[in-house]
Amino acid sequence: MIFVTDLDKTLLRSDLSLSEFTKNTWNSFPFSLTIATARSFKGSTTLLNGLNLKHPLVLLDGAMIASPEGKIIKINDIDKKTGDEVINIIEKEFDERPLIVGFENFGDEKFLYPKKINKYQEELLQNYKNDSRVLNIENLRALKHNLKMVYLGEEDVLKRIEKKVKELFNLETKLSKDPYMECWFLTLLHPLGDKAHALMELEEIMQVDKKNVTVFGDSLNDIGMFEYAGKSVAVKNALDEVKKRADIILPHTNDEDAVAKYLSEYIN
Repeated sequence: MIFVTDLDKTLLRSDLSLSEFTKNTWNSFPFSLTIATARSFKGSTTLLNGLNLKHPLVLLDGAMIASPEGKIIKINDIDKKTGDEVINIIEKEFDERPLIVGFENFGDEKFLYPKKINKYQEELLQNYKNDSRVLNIENLRALKHNLKMVYLGEEDVLKRIEKKVKELFNLETKLSKDPYMECWFLTLLHPLGDKAHALMELEEIMQVDKKNVTVFGDSLNDIGMFEYAGKSVAVKNALDEVKKRADIILPHTNDEDAVAKYLSEYIN
């Protein structure tokens, strides 16, 4: 039995905190618990301080599975040649540049951003001022291993960028409203680097049948997981499209400890 939860707007409260109730429920839960998030290893484990993490973590929208100690178990990345081609084409046609999360050597995670940034990227980067992974690059180029490439901007522009990427490259794309800012983001991933494929890989790693897997989510990048789990659960604040795909819609939001309340009731 495995329970897998998204973080932002699902397990985490909107201020990125965890209540004591959530921490206590997680740490006393008798079944396997883990996460599937768009965040990196460092970003996730920092926010989850106080939780007993015992099982593999699905990170970076599914591009990587890592142990709670940070050892990479599985990775699906965009190669440098493809990454550079994407950067060049989108910059030339749309004058937009991505944020890139990846590494040259395994374990040495980097977060690259271009010299020329738009207002949404500038706002996002305010949250990373003291992060040693974050590097400002004059002439942005792809890394050897690109776990995800993210464009931030207006929805209509990103839809056109997504269409161009789909026409030219075999990449997974995720377009969604940013949960914290008034903009949209387009995430580019390896075609096997999304949460859905990562959940299938997690089930194989942990040797559990999908019928014994429960997943929690709120956003579009969680829908793929719903198809590969025995039970899919949407929090009250989830997008309507997510709720339509869920087996259960919780009566509580992320700010009301929806996931923890479900887990607590499940035990009882």
